[in-house]
Amino acid sequence: MVDKKVNLKQKFESFSDQWSPKIAGELNGQYVKLAKLEGEFDWHAHEQEDELFMVIQGALTIKLRDRDIQLKEGDFFIVPKGVEHKPVAEQECRVMLFEPKQTGHTGNVKTERTVAVEDQEWI
Repeated sequence: MVDKKVNLKQKFESFSDQWSPKIAGELNGQYVKLAKLEGEFDWHAHEQEDELFMVIQGALTIKLRDRDIQLKEGDFFIVPKGVEHKPVAEQECRVMLFEPKQTGHTGNVKTERTVAVEDQEWI
């Protein structure tokens, strides 16, 4: 994948499922993931990893136990490791995530949405 150009619009158009991040790239032990989000996710934390949410299209609220972080297109927020959070999107939102390769998207919580790290899909 040396010098491979990635077009975000094309990548987002290549899938329709929500709350299931797709791997679009890799650098320095981290994955660059794309996801479509709508509705509420589960409260969870990543005990060993920070997680960056960057809104590409739409709006996203990152609920923390003590406050809400409102993100709009072009904004990003880094959830520090160990901090419980709950992403919420009133309408479909497209996000880019940066996180270490071993990060599970449901963190310390296992639900029907959990996808094993080794089963994460490349697009």
